[in-house]
Parts: sequence; structure tokens; C-alpha cells
Amino acid sequence: MSTTLQDRDTTTAPSGPPAAKHTRGARFLLLFAVFLCAACGLVYELALTALGSYLIGNSVLQTSVVISVMVCAMGLGSLAAKPLRRRAVGAFALVEGVLALVGGLSVLVLYAAFAWLQLYTPAMIVIAVAVGVLIGAEIPLLMTLLQRIRRQEAGSAVADMFAVDYIGALVGGLGFPLWLLPTFGQLKGTLVVGAVNAVAGVIVVVFIFRRQIRRWVRNALLAGVTAVLAVLGTAYAFADDLEVTARQQMYRDPIIHAETTPYQEIVVTRSTAFTGEPDIRLFLNGDLQFSSVDEYRYHESLVHPTLSGPRANVLIMGGGDGLALREVLRYDDVQHVTLVELDPAMTRLARDFKPLRDLNDKALDDPRVKVVNADAFNWLRGARQSYDAVVIDFPDPDTAALAKLYSVEFYHLLGQVLTPQSRVMVQSGSPFFAPKTYWSIAKTIETAGYSTAEFQVDVPSFGNWGYVLAAPGGGESPPLRLASDAPRLRYLDEAVLKAAAVFPVDRRRQDVRPSTLMDPAVLEYVLDEWENY
Repeated sequence: MSTTLQDRDTTTAPSGPPAAKHTRGARFLLLFAVFLCAACGLVYELALTALGSYLIGNSVLQTSVVISVMVCAMGLGSLAAKPLRRRAVGAFALVEGVLALVGGLSVLVLYAAFAWLQLYTPAMIVIAVAVGVLIGAEIPLLMTLLQRIRRQEAGSAVADMFAVDYIGALVGGLGFPLWLLPTFGQLKGTLVVGAVNAVAGVIVVVFIFRRQIRRWVRNALLAGVTAVLAVLGTAYAFADDLEVTARQQMYRDPIIHAETTPYQEIVVTRSTAFTGEPDIRLFLNGDLQFSSVDEYRYHESLVHPTLSGPRANVLIMGGGDGLALREVLRYDDVQHVTLVELDPAMTRLARDFKPLRDLNDKALDDPRVKVVNADAFNWLRGARQSYDAVVIDFPDPDTAALAKLYSVEFYHLLGQVLTPQSRVMVQSGSPFFAPKTYWSIAKTIETAGYSTAEFQVDVPSFGNWGYVLAAPGGGESPPLRLASDAPRLRYLDEAVLKAAAVFPVDRRRQDVRPSTLMDPAVLEYVLDEWENY
């Protein structure tokens, strides 16, 4: 019920029966119902934005659409509720029952629509409008009920209402990521919130205004709320099965692991590849991160040119699957590796889940490795140790949170932990499918004061893929080579690396903007170029 972005103006006293005599306990119960409704309303809003970010990406757009649609609908709901104030008790119970049903089932319905119908945005807008209208109807009805309990100035009633409303919004806003999502997950979490929403209506009808409505109306409302709770409870009981079935519908190969964390949805699939060997694939928010059939091509190219110089202390940012780490640890003279990965679930999976553990050769158990679960941008602000080589293996910058890790400001921060001899390798997307994105990353690194050497390789599961090798300070490009003592590799050698530095005419350097925190050009490019793939 929270107003979130704008106040809903209710400044006139409602019409209706004169105030009845109620105890302070009744007033407390009604304000508690306001608190619950506010918390539930904000959770519905956050759940829709989070689901859109997981399934569609572009979290800024998803958040903007959900909030703007819901706030507009809330205004319409407030207007629509005016004729209902004369029967505010029954109307409020009815609104809460419908809101509990629609809001509680919203994530489940949208997830199913996305999985089976490939339909998300139109369905999301319809649900956001429905939830917003119902949330908007709460305020005038609750204002009427509050003044029935205690006749007071309209301004005082508004102050009481909004004070509790905002506190409820605070609890709902913090409770969603910190408790509800980790404890129940998105599907079950919204079902639980829907049940709480239904109970709020029961509190008002049964415990406060039971003498002001006819018995048959009260019984009908209670039966309706009971039916809503039964529907939500049944959905809760089958939520896990539905989630597994819907998720499998979105992936070609059998899923062997899936979990939703506060940061992302992690899915691992397994099948028999065309070569006859098992193909283990990792997906984050639906985007492929590697295929075990050809991941060595990607990770050899990412790591070994970086370690052609000093490499006693190595920093890996991203790469929580441990595959880049595996390649780094093939050098015996590497003394210490710091792996900075945001999601602890990802590093835990890489350490404990046998298919990944076998693939990364138990890299996270090596005594030379220190794992830090932190946001890389913020971690760099407090980092003091210097590193000889840095491997950056972030996902593509298709969200605002990831785009900041491809910004001029990020590479400036990175320079604080480098020596003049340090080398940095950045995975930079596909020069073929997303050339503006690729060259924007290269230009961003150069704008931050690095010299660069760009190259591309072929990874069958990804297609054409590009990297940027960088060195602090301007001047000549850093040498693109392998160390004389590099281990025997399956894909990369000096000849392949030399050829990789040659770009075809139609994919050579383009005139693009560098990316900054205030002007995330790379996000604009990546969303535009990958839209049709």
C-alpha cells in the first residue's frame, strides 16, 4: 500500500456513519492492518521488478515500467474507491481478498507465462495495473475506517495513516531482499505475502467492525478470505514442482542444479554433446556463461596472455565458477590469488558441486587462493595490495549494476592496485555480434589511462569473442604473447594469438563513446546490439 514515489492526497473527511465507540486496541489493530498492507504492497512492487530483471534483464527499464505503471494505477484505484466508502468495511475486505489473490499469484503467473507462452511484458503490465488499482483503493477505505473508530481532524488522520504506511513500506522494502527472498524464494515469498494481505482484511472485518455489518455479509467475506487462503496454500504446496517444470521449459538440456540467490538465478544443465562427452553448461539469469565442451578456448585466451609477465600475485574479478582460476594455478610460480566474486552461492557451488568442482580441478581448495565475496567496485575502493596480473571475467554489461564494472571510474580504481609492470585482461563480449559494445569497452579502458591490445577468438558455444589486454600508462600496446614457460594448451599458441589480433575490415575499431558511471554508453550499446539475438 506504500505510496513509494508520490503521496496520495486524502484531505477531506469521509461521509458515512458517525464514529462508533472503539477501544484503543481497535485503533491499534486498524493501524497494524495499515502497516501490513503497506509492507505487502511494496513487496509486490519489488517482486515484479526483480522477476523482470532476472528474466528479461535491463533492470533500470523493468523498475521504471513497474513503478510508473503501478503508481498511475494507484491513483486510478483511489478514485474508483470513492463510491465504496459508505460500505467501507465490506469493500476493504473484498479489496484485500482480491489483492491477496492477484498479488500473491503474480510472480507464479508471470513465470509460467514467460516459460510456456514466451509472453512477459504485456502480462506484467496487466498485473501491475491490477495490483496498483487495488493498492490505491486501500487508502480512502482505510481513512474512512480510521475516522469511524475515532472522530478526529482530517489532517491528524492523514498523519497517522501515512506515518504507519511509510514504516510498513520500510519493513517490506528491507524484508524482501534480506529475509523473504532468501527464506522462501520469489514464488513462495509472494504467496506468503498474499496470505498476510488476506489476514489483514480479516483483522478489520472480524475483530474491529464485526457489529457494523450484517452476519451474512460477514460470513460471506470470511468464506471468501478462507477460499483465497486455500488457493494460496495450494499454490504454495505445488510451487516447487511448478518452478522446476517451468524452468526446464526454458532450457534445452536437463537441469541438474538451479537456485535463485539475492543476486541472480543460477542454472546448471547437462547433456551429451555432439562429441559424445558430457556437456555441462552454466547459465546466470538465463545467459550462457560456459559450455564444458569448449570453455578451455575461452579461459586459455582470457588467462595465459595476461601471465606472460610478472605473476606472483594475481587478482581475478568475477569468474566465480573457478575456471579462470584453474588456468592461473597451472603456473607454479604464482604465489597468491585473490578471487573477488559478488555471489557467495556461486563460489560455494564451484567448491562443492561435483560437476563444477571436477571441471575447475578443485581450484578453490588450493591454499594459494583467497576468495572474497564482495562487490568488485566497492572492494577496489578499499584494496591496498598490489597485483602483478589482473583477470576480469564479469558477465556482459547488460544491466546498470554490471555497466559500472566497465566504466572509466572502475578502471581508475583498478589502477590503484597495479604496478607499472602489471597486465590486465578484460573479457569484452563479441566483436562480431556486438562491435560497438566491444570497441566501447576498449575505448573506456584507454580513456582511463591504459594502453591496450585487442584480439578475438572463436568459441563455438559463444561464437566470435573478444578480449582487451591492457597495461597502465599510455604508449605502445602491451605485447600480446604467451610466457616462455606457459603450460601446454589445448587451443592457444603463439600463431593463434598472433592471428587473433587481426580484425576483418567490417569489425575493426569504430567511433564509439567511452562508458562512465553517469553516461553508461556500454549499457546502451549492449542492449541495442543483442536485442535480436
